[in-house]
Amino acid sequence: MKTLVCLELPPFHFKKASPPRIERSPPFLFTTKPISYTQRTWKLQAEAKGFGGESVTVSKKNKKSQSDNLIKNTNNGEEDDNTDNIPEVVFEKMMVRILFFVGSPMAIGLVLLKVFDKLKEEGIWDVPLWLPFLMASVAFGSSGIGLAYGTLSTSWDPDKKGSVLGWEEAQQNWPELWKEENESSTD
Repeated sequence: MKTLVCLELPPFHFKKASPPRIERSPPFLFTTKPISYTQRTWKLQAEAKGFGGESVTVSKKNKKSQSDNLIKNTNNGEEDDNTDNIPEVVFEKMMVRILFFVGSPMAIGLVLLKVFDKLKEEGIWDVPLWLPFLMASVAFGSSGIGLAYGTLSTSWDPDKKGSVLGWEEAQQNWPELWKEENESSTD
């Protein structure tokens, strides 16, 4: 209670005349345009590529060709969808491999973090602070690589089972993945 009394705040019923408020631009807003102080809306000042500045206009000819392509794709939609779809069997094998190659390093990393914590807590070993950080970085990085490897190491042939680690399938699928890119660059 003494704190409130010692603050020496004037009572609320006495009002002092407040000085006129001076509006300023925020200190983080750098612009070459003059700022209108009466403007109350905020505008995005960043003009990164694709997010402002120039507006994209499409000519009538481009609009017509886009609408023609859309009509052609809807008429032949069944043919296009079948060529790009992954068979259900291959998709299921791919998901199992991805879960294994992503989940294993992540689980090992989390278990090692817990082991390091217990070792330090029990006073057995004073684990250096950089070691858990390094180990977590390696574990999560290899999980990210495991996502790509899980996809590539799956046999894309629905009839083939594939090997356990999938090294042979990955060597076969890697050139297949870039086949379209190589064909388009040679044309």
